[in-house]
Amino acid sequence: MTTTRAKTETLTGFPLFRSLSAAAIARLDIQCIWRRATAGQWLLDYQDASNDVFFVVAGAVHVMIQSGGRDVLFREIKAGEYFGELAAIDGQPRSSGIVAVVDVTLGRMPAAVFLTTVNEHADVCNQLLALLAGQIRSLSNRVHEFTTLDVPHRIMAELLRLSRPEPNRPGRAIVSPPPIHAEIAARVSTRREGVVRELNALERAGLIERRRGAIVLTDVDRLRRLVDEALEDA
Repeated sequence: MTTTRAKTETLTGFPLFRSLSAAAIARLDIQCIWRRATAGQWLLDYQDASNDVFFVVAGAVHVMIQSGGRDVLFREIKAGEYFGELAAIDGQPRSSGIVAVVDVTLGRMPAAVFLTTVNEHADVCNQLLALLAGQIRSLSNRVHEFTTLDVPHRIMAELLRLSRPEPNRPGRAIVSPPPIHAEIAARVSTRREGVVRELNALERAGLIERRRGAIVLTDVDRLRRLVDEALEDA
């Protein structure tokens, strides 16, 4: 990663610091190291011993781990979000690796600065607790899906999670930009070839349409029923 000191690189606008004054945020800004990284670059390795917290100012990163020779994608972290808080809290090695999806700009904050800010500001602490609770719920749901659903239904569940309602088209949703097959495979812990096969099957069944720059879910309710029924039958 390369260091940068552009004036636009600031923690202003991060929801975590919404209760802080401009002066307080400015003090945090000067305690961060500002960096840029290119798409595909690994920012942290699994079991890395560092404990700084990283704030994504621009771009996005993926939280990854290798399992059984495959990359497993836990979640995506976008601009305005942060990662590394677990190592800052408990001082343990990193629980996952971090890779840039696109070119990213990051603020790297020392763990001591992060913890002091959390301890001194109740709203920052409450937001951190809410984030951690959300992550636990999300991981619990993913574990439940991985242990009970087969690959086709895991792909359906992931498409539903990634989608947003299609404007003016009730009952339909859209995934845009569409993730590449390898990314979907990493999200549901399978092979790319399996994703290709299952997307083709969904398209033949009329449950998705693929267009330039998007995957359209044509019947959201039916997809949800299929996933729910598979969970109930497991």
